[in-house]
Amino acid sequence: MSSLQSIDKNQAYGTFKDSLRAPIHRWFTYPAGYSYKLVEAKIEAHGIGPDDVVGDPFVGTGTTSLAAKLRGVSSVGVEAHPFVHWVAQTKLHFERGADGLGEDANSVLRDAEQIQARQRCLNEWPDLVYKCFSQENLFRLGALRAAIEQTTSAHKELLKVALTATLRDSTSAGAGWPYIAPSKFAQRKVDRNAFLDFTKRCALIESDIVQAMSIKPISSSHSLVLGDARRFSHFSGKGALKMVLTSPPYLNNYDYADRTRLETYFWGMFNSWGEITKHVRDKLIVAATTQVRRSEMEETVQLPGVGSASQSVQNELTEIVERLSRLRREKSGNKSYDLMVAGYFEDMLQVIVEVYESLEPNGAFILVLGDSAPYGVHVATDELVARIALDIGFKDYVIEVIRTRGDKWAGNPQRHQVPLRESIVTLTK
Repeated sequence: MSSLQSIDKNQAYGTFKDSLRAPIHRWFTYPAGYSYKLVEAKIEAHGIGPDDVVGDPFVGTGTTSLAAKLRGVSSVGVEAHPFVHWVAQTKLHFERGADGLGEDANSVLRDAEQIQARQRCLNEWPDLVYKCFSQENLFRLGALRAAIEQTTSAHKELLKVALTATLRDSTSAGAGWPYIAPSKFAQRKVDRNAFLDFTKRCALIESDIVQAMSIKPISSSHSLVLGDARRFSHFSGKGALKMVLTSPPYLNNYDYADRTRLETYFWGMFNSWGEITKHVRDKLIVAATTQVRRSEMEETVQLPGVGSASQSVQNELTEIVERLSRLRREKSGNKSYDLMVAGYFEDMLQVIVEVYESLEPNGAFILVLGDSAPYGVHVATDELVARIALDIGFKDYVIEVIRTRGDKWAGNPQRHQVPLRESIVTLTK
């Protein structure tokens, strides 16, 4: 059984902007989020209580897990990006910073001022970092990093999150999410002081923790695993979850590994495109052409996994892949959208199977999904995912259309005119 619904405009699912304003959720602005209100609404709608466990195979910076924790519900989250996983861990264990964070932040600031006075940070980072800050601000940021790295404070991870968020606050480049544009064209006119921005971030974090602790949520347990969504049931346990709520990568050629390049370069996690590819990009499900290696995907293009689960979906996707393959040879960009689409659905099939295994009978699998139209070829991601899920054993699905997408590009003659949407797909085991 299946149904398609439009969302009531009064439905309290909210938008990503809610999380940008909400305590703790707002500590780090990850450009792939959704509203914590959606998690709360679905917890209530599906009768999730303190004895239940919810899961998220693409936990990102922890929206599902944190919203569950504040409602007294236990959770299991999996994230393949090591930097993003660290941010989620720090946010989820916010209570560890309940006492003395402000004092430790002031101590770090004093140490940083002394470090800045006696040393200058040169040749420490890839060029991108130098392009994003004035020399004086980079000296301040480098000094703050050194002071945090040498501190023995119990709040060290919270201080690191505060400094991480400070990077986009104090950059002189156009570095709003999701892109970084370190050029004169995008340069900010006002050069902000990183010491002051760091102080403000620490004060915000301390205030958020005090507010969250005042709620006194019911005690719950939470596991955040650095791992692969395609092995989700291995981390969650079979039949252990009552609900899984997630937002997988959209099939829109968005390189999630690249979007945190400034932050990971600054902290010395990676120093090149190649390192990011090896340690992050190759570990994510395929959703961008930067992940495609044509010589290694000769079998993927045949969609063998999808075919074993759903012949009808395989037939439909094969037609789409073949059209994209023809267009790739005609277009100047030569984008490998054909293999991107095939790789995406082969990977998503594995995730759907794993989530099915992790759910208890009658459990719900809820996905926030966006469709796409590479080279103007429409890929109805929500419907195709739902149909695959039915064929592997889910009983039924409901698609709730929550908003249209791409409207602001309607006047761009270079862009396709295919209407797109964002949906919530609810599958029942």
